[in-house]
Amino acid sequence: MSAPQPAPGTPLLEATGITKRYGQYTALDDVDLRIETGRTVSIVGESGSGKSTLARIIVGLERADSGTVRFRGEAIRGRRSRHAFRRSVGMVFQDPYESMDPRLTIGEIVAEPLRAHGMYRDGGKERVRELLDSVGMHGAEPDAYPHKFSGGQRQRVCIARALATDPDLVICDEPTSALDVSVQAQILNLLLDLQSRRRLAYLFITHDLDVVRRISDEVDVLLRGTVVERGTAEQITRSPEHTYTRRLLGAVPAISPRQRHICPPLDTDDPAPRSPHDAKEDPA
Repeated sequence: MSAPQPAPGTPLLEATGITKRYGQYTALDDVDLRIETGRTVSIVGESGSGKSTLARIIVGLERADSGTVRFRGEAIRGRRSRHAFRRSVGMVFQDPYESMDPRLTIGEIVAEPLRAHGMYRDGGKERVRELLDSVGMHGAEPDAYPHKFSGGQRQRVCIARALATDPDLVICDEPTSALDVSVQAQILNLLLDLQSRRRLAYLFITHDLDVVRRISDEVDVLLRGTVVERGTAEQITRSPEHTYTRRLLGAVPAISPRQRHICPPLDTDDPAPRSPHDAKEDPA
C-alpha cells in the first residue's frame, strides 16, 4: 500500500516551535523552519547561536524539549517514521577529517547508509562507484583509505555518502569552513550542480554570509537560539533590517581594500527579538 500523498503546497520539511534547553541554558527558543523541494534555506549565526543544535534535532541526532518536525506533511514520531525519514535525508558535517572513520576505506564509508537501510546487497558496489563519480572522484579507488586524500576530496566522499540513499534533503553543517578558499568554491559549485541535477533541498548551516550569497534561496538569522530576521538571500545580504545581521555582513572580508571597513563587535548584551517581526523595530 503506497504512502498517502501530501496536500498541494505542503513543504518538504517543516519544523514548528522547536525548543531545546540544556539545564538553565536555552539553545533554541520556539524556532520555526520551512524548506521547499529543490530550495536552499540557510541558518546563519555565530558559534553558539543554536544552528548545529537545530540541524541535529531535525535529523534526529538530538531530541527537542518541545516542537514538531514534519516531513511531507507527516509528523516524525516513533522509530519507524524516523527510520524512514533518515533514508530521505543526508548529512554533510563540518570537518571531513573528523567525520570519516580512518579505519574504513572510502568505499566502505560511502556504503554505510546503504548497509544501514538494507540497500547494499543489490548492486551496492556499483552504487558506490556511481556515487564517487557523481561528486568528481573519478578514478578514486574505493579500497583506498581517507589519509590518501586531501580535505576537499574527503569532503566530496562525505557528500557521496550523504547522497547514498537518494535523499530529498541534505543538511550541510558548515561543510566548507574547514577548507581552503579555492576548495570551498569547488565544493559549493558541486553542491549547486547536484541540486540542479537531483532537485535536492538543502538546509545549510553556516556563519559565513559570503557563502549564503552564493547558495541560498532563503535565510534565517539565528541569535542566541531565536530567529531575529528571515527573508530571501537577496533581502538579507543587500538590505538587512537587524543590527546583528548587519554586523555579520560587516564581518565578511571585502574583495578590494576600498570596500574594507572595521566592523564593531557584536553587543551580546542587546536582547534578541522574540520573532522575526520584532526585528523591524530596530532603528539603527
